[in-house]
Amino acid sequence: MTTADALAGLSEEELLDAAGACAEAIRDAETDLLRLAYEWAIVHPADRLDPDGADRPGRERARQLGGEGTPEVCEFAAAQFGARIGRSPYAAAALIGDALDLQHRHPKLWARVQAGQVRASYARHVTAKTRSLTLEQAGYVDAAVVESADGRITWSRFEALVAGKVAQAAPEVARAKEERAAKARFAKKTRPSCSDEAHGMASFLVHADLATIEAIDGYVTAKAAELADRFPDAEHLATDDDRRVHAFLVMVAGAPTDTDLPDLLPQVCLFVHTYAGPDREEIVRVEGHGPVTEAWVRELLGPHAKFTIRPVLDLAGQAPVDSYEIPDRHRRAVHLMTPADTFPYASSTTRSMQVDHTIPYHHGGVSGVGNYGPMTTLHHRIKTHAKDWKVQQPFPGIYLWRDPHGAFYLVDHTGTRQLPNTRRPLVVELWHSPINIQIADDYTTAA
Repeated sequence: MTTADALAGLSEEELLDAAGACAEAIRDAETDLLRLAYEWAIVHPADRLDPDGADRPGRERARQLGGEGTPEVCEFAAAQFGARIGRSPYAAAALIGDALDLQHRHPKLWARVQAGQVRASYARHVTAKTRSLTLEQAGYVDAAVVESADGRITWSRFEALVAGKVAQAAPEVARAKEERAAKARFAKKTRPSCSDEAHGMASFLVHADLATIEAIDGYVTAKAAELADRFPDAEHLATDDDRRVHAFLVMVAGAPTDTDLPDLLPQVCLFVHTYAGPDREEIVRVEGHGPVTEAWVRELLGPHAKFTIRPVLDLAGQAPVDSYEIPDRHRRAVHLMTPADTFPYASSTTRSMQVDHTIPYHHGGVSGVGNYGPMTTLHHRIKTHAKDWKVQQPFPGIYLWRDPHGAFYLVDHTGTRQLPNTRRPLVVELWHSPINIQIADDYTTAA
């Protein structure tokens, strides 16, 4: 690694050369990662699975991560690979599928990737867009886009080129997608991941045929104009955008145009987490949205919302129950303590996740805080049925995972960290004995 002092003495030309070398090293590393993902798939073929247990609920199955012509892979293999490279099982499965596709379905593109002429991101875009095509159709796209995949055209032009060649390779597939799209009508709140949906704002998307959207737009436009004429001095209708939002609410509620805003809004439930102590930071968290200021709550929610104030749940005071079923109060406590999936590098934060007993109930584990961990169905299955994936919860809300090859991962409310120097025989042997864990300020030390 080049130090800041060493860089400070470089000329402009030397800085550019060093930057180019770094970019080349990144390209080489991404290519090597694809090679490793492919080899990982090859050493986890479907015939490694126990045929006697394949039909039992929750057991590992064979999956075709790539497209037609690629071999099936053991389903849980992606979890091990993903944890070691700091990615979720889903992201690792996508990487393995792309590697299989490049080897078996896109030989021309893969050759240029290995030669350092095409970046892995360009190649992976092609594999993702051709996953549903036949082997022959994927080969057509491979030959058609390989020359332009080296960055000579902009990314947006490359996306358009790939889309066009995919349609040419499989017109019937393109037509089927058009028919599915025509039926894909929805009206839903969009995910709060875009920068324009921060700071207490969000979006609602209606996807329908052009005629329906034109009708909605016409109604909103007409009602907004009516509001401008009838209420020229209303502060909450000062701009055309304000009036259009109000007009949309009028349409949804089926109410007269002059209906007050609070009367247009249906009853919904928002979870607003705040702290009322002397050291509060004047920032609160709206569950499913993100952080906002206390002023936002007062100004935006205050005039229209009814608040139910619940005291802080005593996480440590949740008495265990003598049953496998988990009480609702325990589920609330687990969500507050551990809001995200506890599998290494997992990302889900929904309240609908399954709550697992870290020590299984039928093995003596209690139904109580300190022995729970929320997980998605796939991760729950891996924890329950995959060989040699182990987890302990030495402290409530802190999870220590060991993968089948001896690497350890510390998971808490801040995320996942792979613990250094833990793939030693002694450490693995100690797994089944009481573990001495030294928690430093940043939770990175284990002994």
